[in-house]
Amino acid sequence: MLGATPPTIRENNAVGAVVTTITTDEGVTLTIASNPADSFGLNGNNLIAVKVLDYETKTSFTIDLLCTKGDQFLTLIVVVLIENVNDNPPVFAESQYTLNVDELSPVGKSVGAIVATDADKDRLYYSLVPDTEGFRLQENSPNILVQHVLDYDAATSVTLILSAQDTLTSTPPSFTATATIHVNIMDIDNRPPWFQPCTETIVDMSKICLSSGYTGTVNLTEQVVGALPLLPGPVHAIDGDKGLNVPIMYRFPTGSESDIFQINQNTGDITMSKAADIAGPLTLTVLALQTSNGDQFATTTVTIVVVKKSVNPPQFEKMEYEGFISADADVDSMVLESKASNRPLKVQAKDTDYADGINPDVRYEVQGSTEFSITPQGFILMTKNVMPGTVSMNLHAIDSSNAESTTASLKVEVMPEGVLGAPGGYGPGDMAALGASLAVLLVISMVVIGLLVFRIQKGKTDWRKLSEANIFRSSLGKGPGELKAGVQYTNEGFQNDGDTSSVGSKGPEEMDGKRSIGNGVTSRAVEENVMKVSAPLYSNLLLDTSSLAGSDKADSEKEVKPILTKERRVEEGYKSVWFKEDIDPNAKEEVVIIPDNGEREGDDDDDDEEEEGFREEEEEYDNSSPQTLKVLFSDADMDDGRGVRFEDSEKEKIQTSDL
Repeated sequence: MLGATPPTIRENNAVGAVVTTITTDEGVTLTIASNPADSFGLNGNNLIAVKVLDYETKTSFTIDLLCTKGDQFLTLIVVVLIENVNDNPPVFAESQYTLNVDELSPVGKSVGAIVATDADKDRLYYSLVPDTEGFRLQENSPNILVQHVLDYDAATSVTLILSAQDTLTSTPPSFTATATIHVNIMDIDNRPPWFQPCTETIVDMSKICLSSGYTGTVNLTEQVVGALPLLPGPVHAIDGDKGLNVPIMYRFPTGSESDIFQINQNTGDITMSKAADIAGPLTLTVLALQTSNGDQFATTTVTIVVVKKSVNPPQFEKMEYEGFISADADVDSMVLESKASNRPLKVQAKDTDYADGINPDVRYEVQGSTEFSITPQGFILMTKNVMPGTVSMNLHAIDSSNAESTTASLKVEVMPEGVLGAPGGYGPGDMAALGASLAVLLVISMVVIGLLVFRIQKGKTDWRKLSEANIFRSSLGKGPGELKAGVQYTNEGFQNDGDTSSVGSKGPEEMDGKRSIGNGVTSRAVEENVMKVSAPLYSNLLLDTSSLAGSDKADSEKEVKPILTKERRVEEGYKSVWFKEDIDPNAKEEVVIIPDNGEREGDDDDDDEEEEGFREEEEEYDNSSPQTLKVLFSDADMDDGRGVRFEDSEKEKIQTSDL
């Protein structure tokens, strides 16, 4: 008999392996009534496998056994299960696969699923190598997904290795299968045409190509035959999607067509339909677009410079130049023309098309060196610190009006620190010290000038006071008669203490007789002249103290009156000065008024400056007429005090016999 559990045998068994043992009663014999594929046999009561069994071929067998005892028999059905053994590796249908995916596909998009099979019906585990090429596997699946944004220009294809393993670990028995997967990244139409040459750059995950445009030159009133030569080359554009490479066509945009130039639609060549009659730059706009998709287009500029024809190109004065500079010179210092000079090196290209050889359109460039640059005037500047040694470079002069150019070589010898400089020359420190010294001297000079101006102004005030005092003092002696006794003469105009421009009436003993009044006449000379006119009169006025002592009584009878007044007084004891219009023509008084028309001596500028603005008067004694005093008036004296001048016709002599 058999147990309740069906007997089993592992596949790949050995021939003769016992499958199960059948227990029978005594006298019972066993025979195989049904044996599929003759896979089993009996060895006594043992059921054995006579063939190698394979689970993948057949997983179970049913065997009929006939039990016989005498004339009795019984059929026993035995089911044998084949136990599966991991004896088969996974298998991919193909060893290599090819997949395609568009560039810029969204992350996570499925590229494709590559499935392997296993005859053992085991679960398979997949892996992708490498996993950094923009793709990854979906979890627990052979589905390949986009890992990041793909760029056709960065990579057009990626090769991946997909592995399938029938166990989670590598513990034997374990079988693995691999397949090679080629993923092609497909270019899509996402870029416009690119004018060539151009510089590619990335802007926010987008690639663009920047072109600086094209330039060309034509002569005024001359028509060029054929395509115009342009820089950096002929007009040419390519599809920005290099994988598609769609054909490009060219045209002038609507509204910007030119009646002088034409463009070939297929090649982009620009030709002239007539000569240009105006000098200067002409800017053309060129449109490039895809023949299959007009929405993908780009524009560029073509600048055609119309120039007057040049006979001679610019030429450097020398083909080779040599300069010197110290290694410790500051950046932007100028290169010198010799070791023993502080004169900067200046290069210049002459153009014989100009009378003076100076072409204003010539510009300079330094080629072959980044340590030096050149100014528009032709001076060489050091742009960075340079070690001692020799630096060679080329100088390029270009006529920007017609692109004609010339080249000369330059060698700059960078001298060690402290070596370069003219003997006895001055460095920056010396010049700074000199500037500081000059500044100090300038300040001192300004202070001295200020003091001199102050002294001169103060001197003017002092001389003005002295002049006015002496004029008044000299006027006291006028007239042929003697002064009246007991009368005090005053002048209110000279008693204003607040007037700094004049002084009060003082006696001659208080004045400095050696000071000059003007025109070389001193107060001492005036005093002597007055004394000659009337010595007793002058003496009585200034020195008679007895009359002054007795003036109290006179003051009680008469007020002290000013001698300058327009009102004529004839009373005894008064002396008045009045103007011409106030004199009675029938009076017998005699006054002589002689205008001063004499020229001033102006040889001495200092004397003129000190005497400017002073009133000039000179009293002269007339020997021929002792009774008459001549008074010379300046232009200022001809003012009547009311802003009205005496006219020349009114400057006549008025005589009076008694003041």
